[in-house]
Amino acid sequence: MMFAAALSTRADPEEAVHEVIEQLHAQGAQSEQNGADPAKSDSAGFDLAIVFFTHHHGGDADSIAQTLQDALGEPALIGCSCEGVIGQAREVENTPGLSVLAARLPGVRVSTFHISDDQWPAALASRDALTDHLNIASDTRAIIGLGDPWTTPITHLLQRFGEITPAIPLIGGMASGARKAGENVILFNNARFDEGMAGVAISGPVRVETVVSQGCRPIGQRFIVTKGQANVIEQLGGKPALTVLEQLVHSLTDAEKQLLSNGLLIGQAMSEYKETFARGDFVVRSIVGVDQSSKALGVGDRVRVGQTVQFHVRDQVTADEDLNHLLGARQITSPSGALLFSCNGRGSRLFAKPHHDAQTAAKWMPDVPLAGFFAAGELGPVDGRNFIHGHTASFALFSTP
Repeated sequence: MMFAAALSTRADPEEAVHEVIEQLHAQGAQSEQNGADPAKSDSAGFDLAIVFFTHHHGGDADSIAQTLQDALGEPALIGCSCEGVIGQAREVENTPGLSVLAARLPGVRVSTFHISDDQWPAALASRDALTDHLNIASDTRAIIGLGDPWTTPITHLLQRFGEITPAIPLIGGMASGARKAGENVILFNNARFDEGMAGVAISGPVRVETVVSQGCRPIGQRFIVTKGQANVIEQLGGKPALTVLEQLVHSLTDAEKQLLSNGLLIGQAMSEYKETFARGDFVVRSIVGVDQSSKALGVGDRVRVGQTVQFHVRDQVTADEDLNHLLGARQITSPSGALLFSCNGRGSRLFAKPHHDAQTAAKWMPDVPLAGFFAAGELGPVDGRNFIHGHTASFALFSTP
């Protein structure tokens, strides 16, 4: 198994794609010299390519895909447009960027798919239908998905996916940078779409580990939802939810109150049956609205009575600590390759220094080929369940079994 990652910041799309091709071939040749991949020669090319490109290259995306397939031995290919790309220890924001992760995967099956906007009703009609659309097999290790946020029914997809096989991670992200539907670009092999989701099912002798850093810390005490419906919390511990929140804010230190300018979040416990709660026991959601008359809170996910919740805040110190902790605790110590899906609210919008997530990954996994992008929603599991997130850094790490 061999991975290679390449990054170009050239503004000309033809120059950019040829630069990444040179980098990928050079890494492939170096791998052969080191004897790391005797099963395949450089001339045989790659089996999989995952491509990320900023909107500067959106008009030439299909040409980029075709050029990559021609030069890399016609690998299975997926990709999407975004507002910023990630490659190795660099994060490219607000300027042209093209980032590619390519892999030789002897014995591994890579099955690409694209589900268009008009195909979703049929794909989500039953577990068997979605299994067929996603090419899921008994030995599927992970699904990588790149979706258009306007035309991917992500909530319904995650619900149905969990019914099929909750043990398989769905990792990826939603295309970013577009201001309206139809402006994003999704690549499926050498075809170009402006809607739907492209992805790849990875099956067989490969190990895939996910790391999802939500980058938050709890404040105040935990509460039980005692009244609520849909995505609205009406009461916490028998009191109006907004009253509880106001009391919490008054009790915070000045430093904690300052963090509220980054937005207040709420963590929903994955299980109520724990005596203590620690990092990774909550899935963090935004507070999306307040009803002054009913003193209810709207949150970015469904709630249920009896659920344990705790308010959270996010800042660069906590985000840095969380990412370092989780990468340090990973099980695959020396991945062959990695993908990183980072929220477009991270990067320079959150951290004082550039390239934070990419350089943190490089610190923990030096010389591991890595590519990724800044997403408008990141896909990844928490406590064994797949979610769509905001403000996370979600990794897929690949290695031999």
